Amino acid sequence: MFKFWIIILLTLLYGNGFAISELIPPDLRGTRADLKLPDLVSEKFGPGIRTKSRNPEDPKGVYHVLYLPSDWKLGKKYSVIVEYAGNGPYRDKNGDVSSGLVEGSKLGYGFTGGKGYIWLCLPYLNSSGTENVRKWWGDAPEYDPIPTVEYCKFTVRRICEKFGGDPKKIILCGFSRGAIACNFIGLHDNEISKLWAGFIPFSHYDGVRKWAYPGSDKKSAMIRIARLGDRPQLILSESQANTQFTRKYIESLKGIGTDQLTFMDSGFRNHNDEWVLRPSATRSFARQWLKRVVPIAE
Repeated sequence: MFKFWIIILLTLLYGNGFAISELIPPDLRGTRADLKLPDLVSEKFGPGIRTKSRNPEDPKGVYHVLYLPSDWKLGKKYSVIVEYAGNGPYRDKNGDVSSGLVEGSKLGYGFTGGKGYIWLCLPYLNSSGTENVRKWWGDAPEYDPIPTVEYCKFTVRRICEKFGGDPKKIILCGFSRGAIACNFIGLHDNEISKLWAGFIPFSHYDGVRKWAYPGSDKKSAMIRIARLGDRPQLILSESQANTQFTRKYIESLKGIGTDQLTFMDSGFRNHNDEWVLRPSATRSFARQWLKRVVPIAE
């Protein structure tokens, strides 16, 4: 009986002019990249430079990555993209990988093309705040997020003050673990939630499913998303099914408005943030969305 219905489904699809390949988004490797991340250097700052850096009091095992746009000038104000990376080390059957390292992040560069926006990639810290971690935040099994939250508050403000970031024009984005972190870290308390003008989570969303760390349940996630208020989120996923699943989850939350939320597929099947280094309709939309939410200073 199961095989019978499969045959019927395939007949209907082909009879209506569809090919099976049209139901599955393409692999990103079929589209040539038009962007390449700048080489990573250490403690060197300037236009178009992507640098591994530390705050003055950071332990040796803690660092972030800062990119100043190619049009950066001292004394000018810039919108800021703050980004969190996915878990790692990770590899799936499609060959998609995530290192879990700060320097593995790509979204901010792809969304901006390296111009007009300061791009700051932040780490997740262990429970003692002495080292970056590649999986979740804190140490298992408690996964304490507080050192990560406090590091974010301090570093974002410091970078804005030192390099001309506009504190009213900061976007938080992230891939996979970083997508969850948009709400779990970015809306963790009232103080940190005030930093952001908007959010772009790609692939996963806080509260949709339970994970290994405490507070991943729907009830806890509702407390965090309530801090979003009327600020916009561009919620991206690698498949229409995941996009719709996330939409239905958010719409099920009582008292949470959705007018400010935009849902889109990346256009590629990959659980991989490299898609933003390639031209696509979703990347073009994300760039226009950014310009509306946090306009580039003239």
